Amino acid sequence: MAELQNVTEIFADKITDSTVNTLTTVDLLKIIANVSQSFRVDKSIMTNFLKTVDVIGSKQAQNTWQKLNAGNTTDNASSVLLRSTEDMGSTLTDTSFSIITNSTQLNRTKTSGSFFGTFGTNFSTQIDIPVFNGLTSITTIVFTAFDNVLPVRNTTYNGNQTKINGDVAAIIVNNTVYNLSLTFDVKNTSLGSPQCVFWNFSLLDEIGGWDSTGCEVKPLVNETGKFKCECNHTTSFSILMSPFFVDNLILGFITFICVGISMICLILALIIEIIVWKPLTRNDTAYMRHVSMVNIALSLLIADICFIIGAAIVNKGEPTPVGPCTTATFFMHFFYLALFFWMLFSALLLLYRITMVFSRMSKAVMMVIAFFLGYGAPLLIAVITVASTAGGGGYIQEENACWLNWNKTKAMLAFVIPALTIVAINFLVLLVVVCKMISRGVGNVSEPDEKNAIVVIARCVAILTPLFGLTWAFGIGTMVSSALGIHIVFAILNSLQVLIFYSCIY
Repeated sequence: MAELQNVTEIFADKITDSTVNTLTTVDLLKIIANVSQSFRVDKSIMTNFLKTVDVIGSKQAQNTWQKLNAGNTTDNASSVLLRSTEDMGSTLTDTSFSIITNSTQLNRTKTSGSFFGTFGTNFSTQIDIPVFNGLTSITTIVFTAFDNVLPVRNTTYNGNQTKINGDVAAIIVNNTVYNLSLTFDVKNTSLGSPQCVFWNFSLLDEIGGWDSTGCEVKPLVNETGKFKCECNHTTSFSILMSPFFVDNLILGFITFICVGISMICLILALIIEIIVWKPLTRNDTAYMRHVSMVNIALSLLIADICFIIGAAIVNKGEPTPVGPCTTATFFMHFFYLALFFWMLFSALLLLYRITMVFSRMSKAVMMVIAFFLGYGAPLLIAVITVASTAGGGGYIQEENACWLNWNKTKAMLAFVIPALTIVAINFLVLLVVVCKMISRGVGNVSEPDEKNAIVVIARCVAILTPLFGLTWAFGIGTMVSSALGIHIVFAILNSLQVLIFYSCIY
């Protein structure tokens, strides 16, 4: 056993990259497990066995196992590996001991009462067996990396949308167990629809697969990132979860119809601005107001186009194509941020005209400030975000949608924080402006057109700030909740903000 362990560690790369070498190693482990039924396995032998399993069950071997699990003659290899490990665990010596390897933890003990403990290399699985009848030997083997080995299959499906989202915990006892509970720390909190399952070796004509018979999910109050499973038997358990997205025909219809309406309205708004540009931009304040509104409309239009492109290149439940999705996400991030920063400019312009009545800034200077703030700041944030997260594969979501990653790098904060900060600043500006207008009105502004422009800017900021803020509050909600209502409200608000946008043109 020691020689096999040394060889697998020395030639780990060659073994994990080859289906033949991996399968040969599994066969050798099966032979060793069968031979071990004639004697007691001590700690050193079991340690070498688990270290060998670590090598062929590592992340580097994931693609190899996918090929083996999909093969007609090798699809039971993962089941054989798990069975061999359980067989070894059932023949351990009576002494109590613990083994910790890179991705596996084994605990061997005896008890005559209840059994409770937290196990795994990251202490991520809690096992509770309340009652034993008499003195009982119990062995727990918690595999942190067996999601690389075992496929997601049962009698009804064999797809890639459901994931093993926790440790795989093998519980081996020499007594009858009528009730036990396992609490798993989930690996990916963006997945939903938990299923408590065990590996049924006889399923699918002895190929093996996941089975939920005798197990059920129990809710945990005030616990996030954990799920509790209660089962009435012992074997190898885990938790399966599905991608956290809403695949609803009505929602898809509403989303694309609303985005389509939004794009048409934005195009019409830009055409109207071109037609009425000259008579509506007779003074500097009105001119800058319309510059701001045109760029808000343009940013939202381009962002919506990128959204449509991103939705078209991603299949629900499948990995996102990195190149096209990264491009779509970058421009969505940039232009959605741009519309918020142009809103900020509108608010600052309003504040400037109300508080600095007798101060005049040239149109050229205001244009430089406007475009630096409206496009320069978003570009800087977007570039820093992609540069700091793309290298580790943490820029975009791994599946379901083209948008900033949340689970791995929290890249979505690069949109959330600036957007919510601008909403808060705009509300403060509105508060200051309202106080100023109540105390002295806008009578100090000499030109009637200037007064009208200031009033319209105030109205736009007052309308668009809460609308954009509320829309994207629901937008953030769609990333962390599968509730259909949240997704529908976001889709409707996303188109409604364009209709209200028309009230700000004049």
